[in-house]
Amino acid sequence: MNGTQEIPVKTMEDSGSTAAGNPTSTAVAAKVGNYRWVIIALGFIITLINYLDRSALAYTRKALVGEFGINDADFGMILSAFAITYMVMTTVGGIMVDKWGAHKVWPAAAILWSAVTAMMGLASGMWVLFAFRLFLGVVEGPHFPALTRAVADWLPTNERARATAIGLAAVPFAHVVGGPLITSLIGSLGWKGMFVVLGALGVVWSIAWVFMFRDYPESCPFVSNAELNHIREGKSQNREISDVERRSHHLAAGKTTWKFMLLNPSLMSNNIAFFSFGYLLFFSMNWLPSYLEKTYHMNLHQVGWFVVAPWLTAAILLAAAGFVSDWVMKKTGSARLARTHMIWVCQLISALSFIPLMFTQDLNVAMVMMSLGIGIGLMPNSCFYSLNTDLAKDRAATSLGIMDSFFAFGGILAPLVTGQILQRTGSFQLAIGLVVFFSLMSVIGIILFQKPDRDMEAAKGA
Repeated sequence: MNGTQEIPVKTMEDSGSTAAGNPTSTAVAAKVGNYRWVIIALGFIITLINYLDRSALAYTRKALVGEFGINDADFGMILSAFAITYMVMTTVGGIMVDKWGAHKVWPAAAILWSAVTAMMGLASGMWVLFAFRLFLGVVEGPHFPALTRAVADWLPTNERARATAIGLAAVPFAHVVGGPLITSLIGSLGWKGMFVVLGALGVVWSIAWVFMFRDYPESCPFVSNAELNHIREGKSQNREISDVERRSHHLAAGKTTWKFMLLNPSLMSNNIAFFSFGYLLFFSMNWLPSYLEKTYHMNLHQVGWFVVAPWLTAAILLAAAGFVSDWVMKKTGSARLARTHMIWVCQLISALSFIPLMFTQDLNVAMVMMSLGIGIGLMPNSCFYSLNTDLAKDRAATSLGIMDSFFAFGGILAPLVTGQILQRTGSFQLAIGLVVFFSLMSVIGIILFQKPDRDMEAAKGA
């Protein structure tokens, strides 16, 4: 069956009326349907599970020091192992998702990383734990490309940033939940038992995903014609062809090349800025508990509750930023205003917020500035992702995978370099200074080189 065949879909005029028979926007909105947001909610849940699994090791430093006799440099090396393999596999994962779809690839990856997480509880030494972290990076590679692919295929242009923001808000929210949860599990079951419990969560999600999701809303029985019309922005769609045929048609018709994804100044400045974003996130995720333990002599239970403030700030701001970005995009039609300015302004404020942490010993000041630095620093996350769907929609997962490789490079450096600094100086001062430096570096690159409106206009004329 031809992929260009059209079918009747309900239009705005068909969707509802008042008692007098006149259409109303309220009635239209009520009949459009919201199943696409159920899919985004599932994306939020698995991203939360993903980051619980990814970040749990950060809370085990004291236990590992006692059991395996490791130092801060060793611990940093174990933490960085994840990102070494992730840096390669997130691009590979993006290619896999674009080729085979998120319906198959995402749950397969979730089951595998859940199994690895559970097996981390069987680690008998430092190098076994290092090996498990390497393999965790391999199997988590498809996660964020799959989220991006689902957003690109299930949301209209003016809803993508908020949808992505909702999914990505799970990253900091995982730490809001994870701080108290993980420390409590360690307290009651030990660090090995904690990994086993966390490993069960992804398997449950995978079963739900297989039954509830299809790669394209055209193939999902829970999506009405009216909602599909909304998703496709009024363009008629054929609901009869298979997802495999539809994906093959999209890939064959796509205009995005490897040269564009690797050399376009807007995407490359986005990738470099996402490296800085990743450095901040991996530094905070892996070393914030140790920072509070070392600098303010907190016990594990106290750490679990004190980390809630910066991560809750980030979760709220990140989600809000997606709605703001989409609103600006809808009002102005400018990706530079809606995405680019959000990125560099947030990274600049974040860098300035971290500077006092290099000099203060006051816990109250530290918690306020840390909450601002992490919260505002993570705020533009959805804008990074949205630029991939704005500029490379037909290869959105692959383009996101390339960007995520830069993020992973930050994930290699942040734990490793911080561990070495602590081992040599016993202080977080220089480590925080590097967070500031990389953030300021990305601000300059974004301002000078990211011009997505020009690229989007060029693509229309191609």
